[in-house]
Amino acid sequence: MSITDITHWISGTPDPGEGERRQEVYNPATGEVSGSLHLGDERDLQKTLEAARAAADSWSEASLSRRMAVLFKFRELVHSHTQELAAIITAEHGKVLSDAAGEVGRGLEVVEFACALPQTLKGEYTEQISSGIDVFSFRQPLGVVAGITPFNFPAMVPLWMAPLAIATGNAFVLKPSERDPSASLLLAELWKEAGLPDGVFQVLHGDKEIVNGLLTHELVDAISFVGSTPIARHVYETGTRHGKRVQALGGAKNHAVVMPDADLDLAADHLSAAAFGSAGERCMAVSVAVAVGDAAEQLVAKVGERARSITVGEGTQDGVEMGPLITPASQDRVRRLVTEAEQDGAAVVVDGRDLVVTGHEEGFFVGPTVLDRVTEAMSAYEEEIFGPVLAVVRVDTLEDAISLINANPYGNGTAIFTGSGHSARTFQSRVTVGMIGVNVPVPVPAAQHSFGGWKDSLFGDHHIYGPDGVRFYTRGKVVTQRWPAQNDESGASLNFPSNG
Repeated sequence: MSITDITHWISGTPDPGEGERRQEVYNPATGEVSGSLHLGDERDLQKTLEAARAAADSWSEASLSRRMAVLFKFRELVHSHTQELAAIITAEHGKVLSDAAGEVGRGLEVVEFACALPQTLKGEYTEQISSGIDVFSFRQPLGVVAGITPFNFPAMVPLWMAPLAIATGNAFVLKPSERDPSASLLLAELWKEAGLPDGVFQVLHGDKEIVNGLLTHELVDAISFVGSTPIARHVYETGTRHGKRVQALGGAKNHAVVMPDADLDLAADHLSAAAFGSAGERCMAVSVAVAVGDAAEQLVAKVGERARSITVGEGTQDGVEMGPLITPASQDRVRRLVTEAEQDGAAVVVDGRDLVVTGHEEGFFVGPTVLDRVTEAMSAYEEEIFGPVLAVVRVDTLEDAISLINANPYGNGTAIFTGSGHSARTFQSRVTVGMIGVNVPVPVPAAQHSFGGWKDSLFGDHHIYGPDGVRFYTRGKVVTQRWPAQNDESGASLNFPSNG
């Protein structure tokens, strides 16, 4: 296998940078090295941010019609390159081609939302709020925004951030995951082909040195982050301490409650898809099924049957439904947590620890795994597994299920499967979770709404994309104005002014 040289994208062109360090990129289905990634240093950071600042100053003055022309062209280019992007994602992440293409499609929804910015950015105007005085408000870009994105969605998450940041007049610097960086470079090429000025979208590869540089550098105005909770907390605390606006989305432990009155076949189908799709490496994956009362025995049997039927393999092969994990360390972590659960008394209904894919024996595979009778004290419940493991917790009532979810430190997504509208309304009203599905296992909001959790799943006041994304990437101004006639009295007074 040939090894690709993976560079940065600075000022509209591929750039190896000044940094001398490299990192290997792997094909997780084969275990082979597929790329050599340039890691940036302080010189590359400075060069990138200076270019971004200069570009932001001019791009913020571009008319909305010009910005929208670029966005519409970019949308068409991403759409036409969907399969190419999917192939790159599969080669470096491991998810199957159809899943990778679906990731691009969900990212495109945000691009399409960004194309409506002339409507979304409309301000407000109040005439004659006081005698001879009008008040109006509008929003302006922040300047330079950095996006730090995770490995599990190397195209979608950057597309959650960059289109809105750019449409609202900012320059955007992307620091993608070092594990699957190549999709970001194709996106950079498509932005350039769409007519985006050089420096408005740049890609800077790196590890914690670059991350901390972005969090503290005076030329950065805001940070968007998606990743694990410990890093999200660090990003939020460090960025805000250095005067940045920060949105930092953290980890998850998503529960799906299954009531006895649910359609158990439908629930089992959707729980299997939500737990094992993309090998469970989704922040919205369902990792805990909360079986209420009499639902448990049938649910476990049905989910187990579906888990055994999933075809695991290399993501470009026909019929493959689930690919490998991203690294050997991920593989080891998942195996460890399953083993610890078994030792602590959980029943391993379906065991994927020893799966070997013929022809890909060195790949980082773990098969779909179902654990029953998991308790809150087990590491498989406490930790974010981020692998193809569904833990079944049994409770007696809906009240118990809600209490279990609310006691969890994460609050990203949750779901309920039920035939009762009363149960659904009670659940959605009382769970302390940001995104809720009713007979929908992965409740990722459409682009017209915003994505974000509660508790340890989100640091900051703004959710990502949608209306909250527009607010995050802009600042509001309010103008109070009077145009008196030339000979009118000024009305000035030392008293505090009041409207009248």
